[in-house]
Amino acid sequence: QVQLVESGGGLVQAGGSLRLSCAASGSISSINVMGWYRQAPGKQRELVARKDSSGSGNYADSVKGRFTISRDNAKNTVYLQMNSLKPEDTAVYFCSYSDYRHYWGQGTQVTVSS
Repeated sequence: QVQLVESGGGLVQAGGSLRLSCAASGSISSINVMGWYRQAPGKQRELVARKDSSGSGNYADSVKGRFTISRDNAKNTVYLQMNSLKPEDTAVYFCSYSDYRHYWGQGTQVTVSS
């Protein structure tokens, strides 16, 4: 089992910044992918950004140039720095861990006011 603990969500005005953190613990594989997804009300969950343990990653087009994903493999932690936030970024953000299994965090609310 892998446990994911997220932190850092909240309420911010448009143009502001937030930083999300997700710490993984448990039976973590040395080769894995960690990332962030989000789900807005009435919409499907979508990929925001992800990065594997070798450092390769990708972003949703909607966040490129504004969000940055990073990892600290020694701490089994993934971060999402979100800048220039827009109201359409409002969603519950979920941390994701994958190796031959897949786990979700409990989700953290990000609300961007206009």
